[in-house]
Amino acid sequence: MWYDLAAIGAAACWAWGGILGAGPSRHFGPFAFTRLRLSLLTVLLGGISLLSGGWHSINASNLWPALLSGLTGIFLGDTIYFSAMNRLGPRRAGLLFATHSVFSVVLGILFLQEKLSLPAFVGSSMVFGGVLLAVAFGRRSADAHAWEHPAHLKAGVLLGMLAALCQAMGTFFAKPAIAAGLEPVTASALRMGIACAAHYLLLLGGLSLARSRGAYTPRMLGQTALNGLVALGLGMTLIMLALQHANVATVGMLSALSPVLILPMLWLVQKQPPPLIAWLGALLSCAGTALIVLR
Repeated sequence: MWYDLAAIGAAACWAWGGILGAGPSRHFGPFAFTRLRLSLLTVLLGGISLLSGGWHSINASNLWPALLSGLTGIFLGDTIYFSAMNRLGPRRAGLLFATHSVFSVVLGILFLQEKLSLPAFVGSSMVFGGVLLAVAFGRRSADAHAWEHPAHLKAGVLLGMLAALCQAMGTFFAKPAIAAGLEPVTASALRMGIACAAHYLLLLGGLSLARSRGAYTPRMLGQTALNGLVALGLGMTLIMLALQHANVATVGMLSALSPVLILPMLWLVQKQPPPLIAWLGALLSCAGTALIVLR
């Protein structure tokens, strides 16, 4: 049960991280923004792993899956997600990103021989249905925030779906690494380190998209650091912890609660409550979550 709660905690971290990252992602651009937050977290989590001795858990059987997880789930997934969010806003991007739960279920069943019990299947369906209901109808068009006016809708939708697939692949590759004994904080440090290295290779290679669009102001750097600590540092580590005992499908479904959890957070930030139907979707997802946790 505690590992299920870790996956839900990760969803909350991603929801709040999405709000924290909306401003700096538009300011720096998705590549520079992701590179900055990865640089901070690679140093922080790498230092924690060294001090705690977690690096002793690295071996040949868990190193390569962890690196593949970092390339797909963080380097590709995070960068593409913030590209989608710049076009769609955090709420719509969250809706598309929630489909990573479906991809996680499919990958777990096809390649890891995972099975879902009937209560877990029903609960998972309730979670995903509640996510769709809560986010699709979670805003009034008359009082929408500036974030809620999408630009390049078709491109944003494609990027959001691709980010969801990459996130699911990152979880899929992380599972065998954790199962082979890799300590969760060390797993997060390895995943972020390889993603960070890939971003710097793009920058050194002269890719124009990798350069920052805006100045490195203290405010934007502070928001970027806070986003990294919440979404990457705490959120990704909670996912690694959940994968120690929960399967990929269940972790994927529970972590898909993030776009529902973002509704009260957006209310707090934007001072505009979502309509009743959004809360009904949230209640449906919470009921499904309880069914999964108590299965």
